Amino acid sequence: MSFTVYILHSAILDQYYIGQSEAMEDRLFRHNNSGSKSTKKANDWKLVYAAVFETRGEAIKRETEIKKKKSRKYIEWLISTAG
Repeated sequence: MSFTVYILHSAILDQYYIGQSEAMEDRLFRHNNSGSKSTKKANDWKLVYAAVFETRGEAIKRETEIKKKKSRKYIEWLISTAG
């Protein structure tokens, strides 16, 4: 079992969303179909970054690290270096 830390981008809102999930495809579907309070304002969310971890604890730790930066510049740098 693995857990994914992910970053989504909405072109409509020009915003990023950071999260973590055990079922990435299902989670992306729910983001685009009003299944999440945080992303319901748009339905064009695209996966732009993903990192896989063995435990939920590791994934939550990484998600928190990214969110604590509170920096669009950092998020865009992270996406650009993900290759």
